[in-house]
Amino acid sequence: MTQTYNVSSKQLLSNYAVLQTLEPNAFVVGQSITVDDVGGDFDGNFTILATPGYLFVGVNATTGFLQYNLGVPLENQVLYACEGDDVQRVQAFEGTVVYSTTCEWITWEYIASYLGIPVATEEDETFLVSCAEAANAYAYRKRSQSGYFDDLVNSPSGDVTLATRMIGAAYYRQRGSMDSFNSYDSMSTVPTPGITPMILQLLGVNRPQIA
Repeated sequence: MTQTYNVSSKQLLSNYAVLQTLEPNAFVVGQSITVDDVGGDFDGNFTILATPGYLFVGVNATTGFLQYNLGVPLENQVLYACEGDDVQRVQAFEGTVVYSTTCEWITWEYIASYLGIPVATEEDETFLVSCAEAANAYAYRKRSQSGYFDDLVNSPSGDVTLATRMIGAAYYRQRGSMDSFNSYDSMSTVPTPGITPMILQLLGVNRPQIA
C-alpha cells in the first residue's frame, strides 16, 4: 500500500529535516519515505527517525538528543536525517511525502504448503496471492499498532511468520463464505473466526498490560 501526503511546512536544523503534512498521516518510526518537490536538500529517500508533536528546535550540544519547544504543539510531522544548510520553519507551497507499506513476509506458496493443497487452476493461484497480500497487510498493521517497528521484507521471527500463514489460510478456507469455513456437511456449523487468539498470541499483540 502506498500513501501520498502533501507537505504544508518544512524545516531543516542541525542536519535534521522536519516536514508537516496537510493530512493526518500514518508515519511509523523506522520506515522509509520518499520526499519529492519540496526543494533543496529535502528531497530524496529517507528513514523516519521521529514523528514529533512539537516544534523542533535543534540538537542538545551535550547529550545529542533532539530538542523540542513543548509550548508549540504541531500535528502531522515527520523528522528524518538530512544534511544541508539550516532552513527555519516556513510554509511549503508544493511537495509530497510518499510512504509505502507493502509487507512481503509470506507468499502464496506459504499458504498452499500450510493447507497441503494442490493449486488446480490459475484462479486458485490468483486467489492465494490475494490471501497472502491480505495476510501480510493485516499482520504488519496489527504489530505496528502494538508498537513494533518491523522490516517490511523480512519477518521478525518464526512465530510471526506462522501467524501470517495461518491468517492467509483462514482467508482461503473462507472462500465463498461470509462468516465461517466452507463445509460439505449437510448440518449447519458454528461460525469459526479466522483470526483466533492463538494467531494474536503468535503475532505478539493484544497482550495484557502488567503494572
